[in-house]
Amino acid sequence: MLELGCSDACSRSLGHDEGCLRLVAVKSICLCSVGLISVAVLGVRSAMPQEQISSRDVRALFAEAESEKRIGLARKSRLVDARPAKNGEVVITVIAGEGEETRSKPAEVGDFVVRNRCQETGNEQYLVKAAKFAERYEGPLSEPDAEGWEAFRPRGRTMRYFIVGGEEGTFHFTAPWGEQMIARPGDAIVQDANDSSDTYRVAAVSFECSYEIIQAP
Repeated sequence: MLELGCSDACSRSLGHDEGCLRLVAVKSICLCSVGLISVAVLGVRSAMPQEQISSRDVRALFAEAESEKRIGLARKSRLVDARPAKNGEVVITVIAGEGEETRSKPAEVGDFVVRNRCQETGNEQYLVKAAKFAERYEGPLSEPDAEGWEAFRPRGRTMRYFIVGGEEGTFHFTAPWGEQMIARPGDAIVQDANDSSDTYRVAAVSFECSYEIIQAP
């Protein structure tokens, strides 16, 4: 594994040829901000090009899992930290030990950057649109710190989920915000119980850390 300093790692991970790079965990996490791109850089390594990973219709997979009685119910329960997003900010979600999960569209006024409280994942961050944030989180429960982060509590909305099996393998699909996500065996595919279009991947370690099972499959 190649370990880099923060500045070198940020430069490498945010370079033009980003399709050939993945981010992985090293001993310490470097928090970098280049322009309006926010990313937690955890080192770099080469990765399988996305074109070599099959593309799947995740909603069709969900329907198939339902026909096989593999659907359970869960809700996000662990507190998170959040701060107002900067207008135009792009948030790159990085999972420790795995690399880049997805990146957001440029933020708009009123959007929030949410940071999970999960050391196992590197406390990954992601962008939540203003309307969705109000639906999903309540608070703030604390005063803002020097960087504007405040504690919020998930509202505990019920999510349907299934666990990606070995027979499904690794695949990519289009997330609700229009970017590609890669799912691997052991990950959870979660879906809003009231909105089937709101279907996305939660990394296995993040699902275990942040969600509680209401009803197992």
